Amino acid sequence: MQHGSHPVNISFIPSPDVALVIHTLLDILERRAQQDARSPAQVTQRKPRSVKLSFAELSLPAYFSQTDPTPRLSANEQFILLEKADLIRLTWIPGETGHLLQSIALATPFAGDAEYVGAESVARLYSLLSRTPLSTSRFRLETLLLGEKFRFPETDWRQLAIRFILRQLKAERSPTPFSLTDSGLSLDLLSVLAALSTLNTETPYRVFSVRVFNDSKRLEAIKNQLVSLARLGNPEWKRLSAEEVLRELNLVPNPNYIHLSGNWQLGLEGGEILSIGGFFPSVGFPAAQTVNLRSVTIHADAILCIENLTTFHEFIRVQTGRYAVLCTYGNPSPAVRRLLRLVPDETPIFHWSDLDYGGFNILSQLRRLVRERIEPYSMDAATLDANFERSRPLTAADRSNLKKLLIRPELHDVRREIEYLLKRGLKLEQEGVEI
Repeated sequence: MQHGSHPVNISFIPSPDVALVIHTLLDILERRAQQDARSPAQVTQRKPRSVKLSFAELSLPAYFSQTDPTPRLSANEQFILLEKADLIRLTWIPGETGHLLQSIALATPFAGDAEYVGAESVARLYSLLSRTPLSTSRFRLETLLLGEKFRFPETDWRQLAIRFILRQLKAERSPTPFSLTDSGLSLDLLSVLAALSTLNTETPYRVFSVRVFNDSKRLEAIKNQLVSLARLGNPEWKRLSAEEVLRELNLVPNPNYIHLSGNWQLGLEGGEILSIGGFFPSVGFPAAQTVNLRSVTIHADAILCIENLTTFHEFIRVQTGRYAVLCTYGNPSPAVRRLLRLVPDETPIFHWSDLDYGGFNILSQLRRLVRERIEPYSMDAATLDANFERSRPLTAADRSNLKKLLIRPELHDVRREIEYLLKRGLKLEQEGVEI
């Protein structure tokens, strides 16, 4: 790349319009390189292709302004210098040479990643924009992840998520939620993954954020990326809301409480017995304290888990004391599951949820993560029929999700109930059931 015997010196700061145009050209270049990397067999016989951009495809209001010619004059001056440096090729609108551009192209046609992306002319454009080539960013992220993945056990969701991202990088696909352009985001995500090992009880977002970043708001800014990464590592969490996924990691907005009603006796570390039967109508037990529980005893016929807090309060208002009652508050948190796993095997556990996908999914989760024999309560055809006027039609998504439940082995005994919902095309929330 020469102009005369020496490269033309490029010392200006690109104007906003010039920067946008060159960035767009490099975006096209990088997309083509990615496509060719995924289909190398198609590249062998391909002729070099021009990397070209029509100005009509761009939004450049300042460049095409009819009132202020300064942005256009400044941009044209810089484009001409770049052409003299043999970095780009300009095509002017007929009759408007030096005034209005029709299109712009990189100086050398694209002939594949190896031949082109490392070319000196392209390297100078990257340098002009202070932009890192995508291939370099991929290599840096891959190196970073390879160095970090051995922190985690082979079956840990974090190890599995990082392996997925490494496969994405190898296939020239997006490494989201990691970033190729924001190394700070990637480093912060890895810091969070490592720090999660220190959590054995529910911890507020802001407290954890200060511990890791010395900044109470940093976790809030990246928690959506953390949720996405968690779902990649554990597909089961795709069924949960973002807040529930974070709760699985022991991260919560604020300290939670487990709502209990009835004659519970909770054995604490050190031998202390906490009896909550004297609290009426219910009591909130700190979720964080479940790590100190060593035993759970109830003086009732059985335990009844209720999904929704409103129904929990309505039920304990009228119930006669047959059940010790617990509110799962949606999908049961790790703290709720920890408490229920301490219940003696001879104590029956029932669960009452909405008559819909979410309700049976909670039953499935309790059976897989707490105890195989947890019986459904008021989750049958008779309950739906008795409260028909307060039911609602199933959506297409509801039908699809319910059909997926039919193949879960832990729900084999409630398949008829799920099939009945599908046959009737209805679902019923707990609040619609008369107690």
